[in-house]
Amino acid sequence: MIQPIDGHRPEPPPPLPGFEHVRRSWNITYAAYAARILPGEYYVTQSDEGVYTTLGSCISACIRDRVSGVGGMNHFMLPASSKDEPAAWTSTGLGAATRYGNYAMEHLINVILRNGGARKNLEVKIFGGGRILENMTDVGDRNIVFVRDYLKIESLPIVAEDVGDVFPRMVVYFPSTGKARVKRLRSLHNNVIASQEKAYIDVIADKPVAGEIELF
Repeated sequence: MIQPIDGHRPEPPPPLPGFEHVRRSWNITYAAYAARILPGEYYVTQSDEGVYTTLGSCISACIRDRVSGVGGMNHFMLPASSKDEPAAWTSTGLGAATRYGNYAMEHLINVILRNGGARKNLEVKIFGGGRILENMTDVGDRNIVFVRDYLKIESLPIVAEDVGDVFPRMVVYFPSTGKARVKRLRSLHNNVIASQEKAYIDVIADKPVAGEIELF
């Protein structure tokens, strides 16, 4: 980890191009800088810094090249789908929900590969998918099924996961080492996180569906 110099906080490592807007702060516990991502965001780094987020029904995939250490985290949720829309992203006709999840995963992977990662060296940890939204008990499960199916089809190994159940999570991930720390939050946090995710659902419902993305 980055160590303070003469008791002073060091300068943060330079962000990769395109991530200058992401908020980073010094984490005393880990003696390192950490970037905070919100629903719909992702962050990739080549430096010795962390990435963190808070998850309810959403999923975060933490992906890195285990040799070079370049990697990052995303934070996404599938938008609600109609009854006739396929739930599996491998179905013949990709619906809005599955294309959105595909987009969220491939953007993270492509940026890692563009910054020195090798596909053969990628490893994945997944978190989230808790059942915290009232009247929408299947949202977390759908996100879990999607990300597992996606990674299976792409032959990307899941080396660790903490998904499902009924609580939100705080996740901190360090791509340079692959270490992840998960804190299961008490129910008093549910209302705040549920409100954030409901607002996120409204946003992604109004977004145009992205086109196809070529995976390197």
